[in-house]
Amino acid sequence: MRKIERRTFIKNAAATVVGSGVLGAPFARAQGAWPDRPIKFVVPLAPGGAIDFIARQVGEVLTRTLGHQVVVENRTGAGGTIGMDLAMKSPPDGYTVLITNDNAASAPHIMNLSYDYTKELTPVAYLGRQSQIMAVHKDLGVSSVKELVAYVKANPGQGFATSGVGSNQHVVGEWFAKEAGLKWNHVPYRGAGQAINDLVAAHVKIAFLGPTALMPHYKAGTLKLLAQSASKRAPTLQEVPTLEDAGYKGLVLDAWYAAFVPKGTPPEIVARLNKEMNQALKDQKLLTNFTTGAVEPVGGPPEEIGKLAQADSAKYARLVKELNIKTN
Repeated sequence: MRKIERRTFIKNAAATVVGSGVLGAPFARAQGAWPDRPIKFVVPLAPGGAIDFIARQVGEVLTRTLGHQVVVENRTGAGGTIGMDLAMKSPPDGYTVLITNDNAASAPHIMNLSYDYTKELTPVAYLGRQSQIMAVHKDLGVSSVKELVAYVKANPGQGFATSGVGSNQHVVGEWFAKEAGLKWNHVPYRGAGQAINDLVAAHVKIAFLGPTALMPHYKAGTLKLLAQSASKRAPTLQEVPTLEDAGYKGLVLDAWYAAFVPKGTPPEIVARLNKEMNQALKDQKLLTNFTTGAVEPVGGPPEEIGKLAQADSAKYARLVKELNIKTN
């Protein structure tokens, strides 16, 4: 009889505690409204480039609007795949967001991965776009694409720097070499910040990089910008011709920047992130900084960047095969 009474007492006491919210508090917090703690933006390249710049600009606005800190974590290596893998394998709870560019579409094909990030990640928002830029050190003595081609042909063994193996810059550099009949060496870095340091120091004198890292040194006269890879000239770089303007018809590569989350992230969290990021792209300070970094804000529904990412994955699969691009 005592055992039955004891069991009944324990059962009733437990029910009372749960009902009062004491035991239920941690569960309620875990199931509470998103977000209820800091959010991590994973950037797969080192600080100093456009991806890091965009992540920090958007993160600063979201920190204010969401009421929780957005922390940028740079996870570099293996052409950005270490950071992208980390994001892809993170819990699908809305607290890990990948901020990347179309390396997510190109890297799987160049690195010969068994999976495609554009299919394994859930798209959130189309943050921005920009050209990739053919840049040279001022001391190289060339001022046009034509002069650069002549220089490389007369001086074999030249290298061109990019922000990493498998990057869109890697692809456009090899694509240009094929069209121009050049032989040169790819010099990959772990991000634009590291590449720009060596370019400014003239350790490497030719590069394909995003304009965000290049702009301060271009304005200072240290670097020359010879061409841009997009279909049209960027609003802030109207004086720099496109590769098509320079005579290379069809050589077009528009780079995009976007946010993704792990597959399985609740749709309502994806929708909220999309809404907040689209709103952030209207922030006046962010717009001013984007203009300075030669980034064109875009925005739109998740489906838009999702379709573009998968279309670019198919394009890069074709280009990597046609250009015979390898990791070494």
